[in-house]
Amino acid sequence: MTRQVYAFEPPERFVAGTVGPPGERAFYLQARGDGRLVSVALEKVQVSLLAEKLDELLGEAHRRFGVVLPESEPGPADNDPLENPVDEEFRVGTLGLAFDVDSSTVVIEAIAAGETDEDEEEAEDESSDLDRLRVRLTPAAARDFIERARRVISAGRPPCPLCGQPLDPHGHLCPRNNGYHR
Repeated sequence: MTRQVYAFEPPERFVAGTVGPPGERAFYLQARGDGRLVSVALEKVQVSLLAEKLDELLGEAHRRFGVVLPESEPGPADNDPLENPVDEEFRVGTLGLAFDVDSSTVVIEAIAAGETDEDEEEAEDESSDLDRLRVRLTPAAARDFIERARRVISAGRPPCPLCGQPLDPHGHLCPRNNGYHR
């Protein structure tokens, strides 16, 4: 089976977004460019970690290579929904980040989830056969992605002040209250 590499270097738009109401949201990374639209599904925690690690990567690039990091632009933020159709190309299993010093860009690679029942050597060999989304962003575009991803994450259900799990509108069985509703 041949793999599909969806490369956007650079994309016209690259965002994290959701479909569905809080508590039932499906999370996606979506890239648009050159008349193509690619959406890949992932977990909320993956979006959160991607934003966090991308921020750390930009800080490290600034410290090590003197990359000029743009401040947040005071213009309107990209709060538009995901573009339709939101057709899932694959579910993300692995995310990779790199900084290309020559072009001063960040490379984000989302690799499809593969079989995990095999030993590591075979899994590494098979990872080259997995679909992937590769996006190259300027530091300014990476900052915009981070800000939007954080807004998307925080737009969900509020956390319980005791256990940190999401609160449902119909109540919450909190383990710290021995299962009593809050």
